[in-house]
Amino acid sequence: MAIEAGVRAPGFELRSQHGEAVRLADFEGRRNVLLLFYPYAFTGVCTGELRALRDELPRFVNDDVQLLAVSCDSPFSLRVFAEQEGIGFPLLSDFWPHGETARAYGVLDEEKGCPLRGTFVIDRAGVVRWTVVNAMSDARDPGEYAKALESL
Repeated sequence: MAIEAGVRAPGFELRSQHGEAVRLADFEGRRNVLLLFYPYAFTGVCTGELRALRDELPRFVNDDVQLLAVSCDSPFSLRVFAEQEGIGFPLLSDFWPHGETARAYGVLDEEKGCPLRGTFVIDRAGVVRWTVVNAMSDARDPGEYAKALESL
């Protein structure tokens, strides 16, 4: 079961598609975080969701907000995916220990070995303020994220 609004967001350190370490704590006190878990790079629904975010990037990466997208794909495959799709925001690899961050947020599908479509809006204090989890086949609406971020 996914963590709920009002709880402190579990900390993590994951590698980006460029091999850089990204920690949730890096944004505390500075920016709100839109944390988006997705099942797999190179798949139809995931690619569509990430393209939609790429196309509206100033709404989700700016002085107030940092978008972080997480899958269990390797950093190497995420780099190729990001280059192919023109994605400039961090794609984080929860590859090893496999799914540890997705599990901490309660969105790891243990049988499939990948995260569900979990989305978490985390405020500058590190508290989850909004969350939604969609089925693997159900794309999310970026407009919902924007509304949740505007309410902070």
